[in-house]
Amino acid sequence: MNRERMYQVLLGPHVSEKSTIISEDSNQVVFRVARNARKGEIRAAVENLFEVNVRDVRVCNVKGKPKGFGRMNGRRPDWKKAYVALEEGEELDFIGGIE
Repeated sequence: MNRERMYQVLLGPHVSEKSTIISEDSNQVVFRVARNARKGEIRAAVENLFEVNVRDVRVCNVKGKPKGFGRMNGRRPDWKKAYVALEEGEELDFIGGIE
């Protein structure tokens, strides 16, 4: 996998209450990923970009919410997230330098 595709696969970390609890309890990290990304691509991208060993990858398609503004009805786009389980002893810190 080339480096350009790695940056296209991982869109960024997904920070929420649920993802924070999961990261503390079970050594997992949650990422927003491209809708056409496969598990193997996600695993390779995380291992190469962050230099950690990945144990397991689970993906989840999230349906966009219907939203309205006055009389205009619309819908937010669907997106995909990946739960990446890291090997024992591995750690991934996004806000490393802040004390």
